[in-house]
Amino acid sequence: MSPESLQAFVLAAELGSFSAAARRMGKAQSAVSAAIANLEIDCGLQLFDRSGRSPVLTKAGREMLPHARGILLGHREFEAKAASMAEGVEDSLCLAVEQGLNLAPLWAALRGFAEAFPHVALEILPAGPNETAKLLKEGRADLGLMTEQESYPGGFQFRGVGHTVVVPVCGRAHPLAGQGALAHRDLRAHRQLVLQSRSQEAEWLIGEAHSASVWCAGNPDVIVALLLQGLGWAELPLPAVKAHLESGALVRLHYGFQQSDALAGVDVVWTSQRVLGQAGQWLQQHLLKLPQEAWRC
Repeated sequence: MSPESLQAFVLAAELGSFSAAARRMGKAQSAVSAAIANLEIDCGLQLFDRSGRSPVLTKAGREMLPHARGILLGHREFEAKAASMAEGVEDSLCLAVEQGLNLAPLWAALRGFAEAFPHVALEILPAGPNETAKLLKEGRADLGLMTEQESYPGGFQFRGVGHTVVVPVCGRAHPLAGQGALAHRDLRAHRQLVLQSRSQEAEWLIGEAHSASVWCAGNPDVIVALLLQGLGWAELPLPAVKAHLESGALVRLHYGFQQSDALAGVDVVWTSQRVLGQAGQWLQQHLLKLPQEAWRC
């Protein structure tokens, strides 16, 4: 079963026709039809019902589709790994880091990187909530650090490396600051400031909106500025507000319906299609080895 026949099968299933799959692969439709027919012979299953105007996946085809995707992903990962092992040291590398995350765990890794690869230009690219994956997909970044998503696009790899604490806060003069344990009705009575991605494909960074009145911003610093002006309350990663809490400019709120801190996972992400050279592999491995408890501060 060749990767080309599996690719033809997957594309035909996703695009809804053999001709569309052929255009995507840059081949004649007859070649794609033959590749799928040969795949059906090899596996002894009819993958498509061809009786209608357009081919439709059979029950066997639907069951085999995720396996075909997995094989193709493994094939791409094999090629990428082989290419990265043969690759030399990159001239430059880009690490996308979601704003609001604790950067302290990075310092030791970056000092080691500077010593190991003194001639590699490193760009630290600030990213909005849920935008790191988009930067990787577009080839703008080589590696990323971000709060976890429920799912990632195909071809993405990720590994959880820790958790960041998410805290509800407001300005010290805000009406909620003088209250004790808050109920949902207390939160609904005041404007909520929500950290949101600029990407139309992304959802809220953290949880759901508790208030009927919501203002959004794509940068935690903007949310903090609004909080300091008394324009609402927000749930933000602790590193983004820690200094303001310590100075007393912001006040931490307490939920009566929640007995422990809310946590958001922190993931290191990369794509199987992006070839990492020696410098990228070094940085990736050291990011994955960072102690999990360090991200909570």
